[in-house]
Amino acid sequence: MNTTVRVLLCDDHKIVREGLKMVLADDPAVQVVAEADTGPTVLDAVQTLQGPRGIDVVLLDIAMPGMDGLDVLQTLRRDWPGLPVLMLSTYPEKQYAVRCIKLGASGYLNKSTDPDALMAALHRVAAGGMHVTPGTAEALASLVSQGRTKSGIELLSHREHQVYLLLTQGHTVSEIGAQLSLAPNTVSTYRARILEKTGTKNDVELALYAQSHNADQGSSGH
Repeated sequence: MNTTVRVLLCDDHKIVREGLKMVLADDPAVQVVAEADTGPTVLDAVQTLQGPRGIDVVLLDIAMPGMDGLDVLQTLRRDWPGLPVLMLSTYPEKQYAVRCIKLGASGYLNKSTDPDALMAALHRVAAGGMHVTPGTAEALASLVSQGRTKSGIELLSHREHQVYLLLTQGHTVSEIGAQLSLAPNTVSTYRARILEKTGTKNDVELALYAQSHNADQGSSGH
């Protein structure tokens, strides 16, 4: 049985990948077998390495060019259901951990996490377990408890959430359509649903709403 945790490292910033490789190199039982800097190249790397045959954990950022990490996650769950995916992002755990786990991730870590916690999570996920922090566990429990009232962000679908992030970053409907390969009228439909679910009336109110919910990530989101 393979005792080395083979990691596919996915982040579009080379300096971040180099830093992570330095952290991972401290554990002789962890090996970075490949890197990817866009959503499509993540999928290409998994295909080349034959999924779980060559990879034990995909360490995946959310904000990836070409295809965002959540879309990549959904594709991996469909095509390689036995391949563990550990999300690592600067997005706040409060807003993203539950969303990622509901989409099939084996865990979620913020990039500010302690290196020891990252290593422990990698080993746990590679062994077939889940990495769930106490905060995430509490959020997950509340979803299945006595039907509490969800916040507007929690009510958004995956695609609505993508549009929501881009709207709060100041992108126009046309720009969002081009980035997500959607017709402008489709983006407008999503925008209307987002305004309704968040109880806001326009993009300015939506931006203020995002700030108040600690979800406005600026222009990069890394």
